[in-house]
Amino acid sequence: MWDKNWRSNTRLDKTWDLVVVGGGIVGAGIMREAARLGLSVLLVEQRDFAWGTSSRSSKFVHGGLRYLKDLDFRLAYESVRGRRQLLNDGHGLVYSLDFLLTRHQGDKPGAIGYEVALTVYDLLAQHRSHRHYSIAQLKEIFPQIGENELIDSFSCAEAMTDDARLALRVLGEGMAAGGVAFNYVRAEKLLHENNQIVGVQLRDVIEDRATQVSTRVVVNATGAWVDQLRRQVVDSRVMRPLRGSHLVFPGSRLPVAQVLSLNHPIDKRPVTIAPWHSVTIVGSTDLDYHGSLDDEPHITPDEVAYLMAIVEYAFPKLNLTLNDVLTCYAGVRPVIDTGKADPSKESRDHMVLYDNGLLTVTGGKLTTFQTVAFDALQAIPRGRLNVVIHRNQPALEPIHIELDLPQPIQARLIARYGNDAAKVAAIARDDDLEFIPGTNVLWIELRWAARYEAVAHLDDLMLRRVALGILLPEGGKTFLPKIRAIVQNELSWDDARWEIEQSTYCELWKRCYSLPDHTLVPDWHELMKAHKRKI
Repeated sequence: MWDKNWRSNTRLDKTWDLVVVGGGIVGAGIMREAARLGLSVLLVEQRDFAWGTSSRSSKFVHGGLRYLKDLDFRLAYESVRGRRQLLNDGHGLVYSLDFLLTRHQGDKPGAIGYEVALTVYDLLAQHRSHRHYSIAQLKEIFPQIGENELIDSFSCAEAMTDDARLALRVLGEGMAAGGVAFNYVRAEKLLHENNQIVGVQLRDVIEDRATQVSTRVVVNATGAWVDQLRRQVVDSRVMRPLRGSHLVFPGSRLPVAQVLSLNHPIDKRPVTIAPWHSVTIVGSTDLDYHGSLDDEPHITPDEVAYLMAIVEYAFPKLNLTLNDVLTCYAGVRPVIDTGKADPSKESRDHMVLYDNGLLTVTGGKLTTFQTVAFDALQAIPRGRLNVVIHRNQPALEPIHIELDLPQPIQARLIARYGNDAAKVAAIARDDDLEFIPGTNVLWIELRWAARYEAVAHLDDLMLRRVALGILLPEGGKTFLPKIRAIVQNELSWDDARWEIEQSTYCELWKRCYSLPDHTLVPDWHELMKAHKRKI
């Protein structure tokens, strides 16, 4: 927890064993594992925690099925093991959900290929979960599914999560173990002595205050930004930023109880249609990103048409239009550049590089964040930090509490807040323990976030702490008066500050989380017709 005056009361000007730059899931994992080892560790994030990829994923905790196609059994096994640990320790924050992999005319592999791959996948997972579905059986699960070129389907067990909450949960566990974490603190300059990095110059962008801190190792866990920091030491590039965009529909308009995965008829890339909270997420795209990494990414008109095409291909009877899209979001993936022509062919493995006191960690998947953290700490030379890595740590801390609350409320609080769930419930007022209409979010989550979760701006609250900006029309604009009544005093914002924050948030949502001008979106029907003419 971050208390009311944490930013002013926490001293940074000391010697740290480790300074971790980057507050996504990888940085959070490294901070937590270092703190568990008894190291003094400071984490800094230039924007908000989980601002980048760690709040903009497809929400999957993948077991690594796709890696079997490239015969990468090691990465598939690491992913399966990571998924199993998160499911065992996740207590509802990570939950199992079947993936149904449909086969249409022209898809590869064939039925035998799917059967072999899924059998190997089950062996790696040490649990048989896959099965075959005929069209008739598939229609029992997805009554509205179109039979256009459909052959059959195979299912396998996978998992989903709330990615931003997972990152916050890991950060909280790292702080409980002794770590310190700051958002809105930028690493401006690495400090050198005798050709070795001995510290880093930081700037608190909230208080506009510069500080120099000493450290034995700086960990560069900045995701898509790793080249920017590493180029202060080595003039080379390892990152290939890829944009992945998603459309979000109300669950009532695009109802799916399980995840549907199908190859896009235009380019045969796998796209998923997945239930998440009260909505359905369709994604994602996979394109080279050429914009500024400091700008909030947003979906393009071409990506909208691409994703609408797959929705109509899968569910033609629903007659979905752009007016049905609730919201959208885009993120930039940190993928290692191996020079592949097709971005989707790039490896999702991780890389650890050590350069004179700077440890760069990049690539990897949400599922394997703990393995990445162990590998990073193990790569630190013994002369810099003498640590012994223990890889048998829980993926999430065991929970030892029960709440005298209705089961849906209890399950929600424990899943999202772990052992802090009782403290969350204890600060509830009035109707705080009721669900916000149209969502499975409790009002108390807003109060807790404002009081204890380092919220600096309204978009921190609406897009990452509670995701109302994704789950509600217009980013939850209708509910902002009540949200204001709950959080304004908790945040110590006067009326002028609230008005600025509300205006800034609404403008951001309109620019980056709503659809582009409908007139700019290509006609996806024509795209599909043109593709069929080519084949």
